Amino acid sequence: MTSRERILCAMELKTPDRVPVSPFTLGRLNPEGEMAKRLIRETDPLIDIGIGGNIFLGQLVQTESHRDGNDTITVIHTPKGDLISRYRRTEVTGYTVEFPCKNGEDVEKLLSIPFKPAEPNPEGFFRWREMIGQEGLVLAGLPDAICFPASYLSPQDMCLLWMDEPKLMLKMVETAAERVNEFVEKACKLGVDAFRIIGGEYATEQLGPKGFNALVKPFDRDLCQIIHRYGGIAYYHNHGDVDRFLEDFAELGIDALDPLEIPPYGDVDLADAKRRVGDKYCLVGPLDDMEVLETKDFDYISELAWQCLQAAGPDGYILGGTASGTYTERAAENFIRLVELSKRFSAELKG
Repeated sequence: MTSRERILCAMELKTPDRVPVSPFTLGRLNPEGEMAKRLIRETDPLIDIGIGGNIFLGQLVQTESHRDGNDTITVIHTPKGDLISRYRRTEVTGYTVEFPCKNGEDVEKLLSIPFKPAEPNPEGFFRWREMIGQEGLVLAGLPDAICFPASYLSPQDMCLLWMDEPKLMLKMVETAAERVNEFVEKACKLGVDAFRIIGGEYATEQLGPKGFNALVKPFDRDLCQIIHRYGGIAYYHNHGDVDRFLEDFAELGIDALDPLEIPPYGDVDLADAKRRVGDKYCLVGPLDDMEVLETKDFDYISELAWQCLQAAGPDGYILGGTASGTYTERAAENFIRLVELSKRFSAELKG
C-alpha cells in the first residue's frame, strides 16, 4: 500500500498492510531538507494546509494595525464602533493580550459588519497534494463555528457570554456556521477532498457537555454532512480530556479524531475507546510530540507505542503524535523508527 492508501484504509475502519505512522505536518523541519524528505518517504504524514479567506468576517471587514513596542494593535472598524485587539510577540512566543470583544455589546458590533463571503484559495493545498502524491494525506485546515467566539473573545469572556447571554452566543455561532458551510461547499466544488476541522475543544474544555451539545454538535454534524456529500474526508481535531465526549464525536459523523491523548497528558484509555467508538471513526494518536517523541529514549517510546498498537490496532487506527506540529529532527527520527515497530506488529498478527 502507499501511505495515502494506508491512511484512507484506516479511516475507512479497515485493516491496512500495517498501522499508519503519521506525524502531523513536518514540525520544525526544513521542508526542503533531507530529514523532511525522509519523513515523507518513510512514514505516512498528515499535512495540514490552510485554504485562505477570512471565513468569519468576509471580504468587507476594515482593519488598521500599528506597532507599539512588542505589541501589534489592530483596530476593527464596524458600523457600531471600533473594536481593538492587542497581540504581543516575545523572543519565545506570541499571544493575544487583548481580544476585540469583551462583552455582548462588542459582539453586536462585530456582527454588524457588512458581509461578503470569503473565497477559498486552495492553491497551496493542491500544490502540496501534488508534491506529496501517494506518500501522505493533505488536509485543508478548517475552523468550525465555535472558533468565531473563541477567536474574538477571551476564554473567560466567552464563558461569561455563554452564561449571561446564551441567545447572543448561539446567534454568533449560527452566523459563523452559515459562513463556514458556504465556504466549505465552495472548496469541495473546487476539488478539496479532505478537511481537518478544529474548534470542538473550545466547548469540551471550557463549556462542558451542555455547551458542546448546543454550540458544536448540530453545526459540526451539518459540516461533516456537506464534506461527505462531495466524497471528502472529515478529520476532527480535539485536544484535552475527551473521554466523556467520545460518543458525541461519533454523532458528528467524523471519519477520524486526533490526538486522543492518554494519561498523564489526557484521559483516554485507547482500548476502552476502541471498544466504545472503534466502529464509528478512526482513532489517531497518542504519542506526545514534545513530551515523548522529542525527549524520551527510544526504548520508552517503542514500549509505549507497542502498548498503543495492542490497544487500538490493527484496523481503524493511526499511530500518531499529538498534533502540535512543533517537533524537531529528534522526534522525526523516532517517527521513522516507529515504522519498523508497526511492521513487526502487523507481521506478528499474521502469524
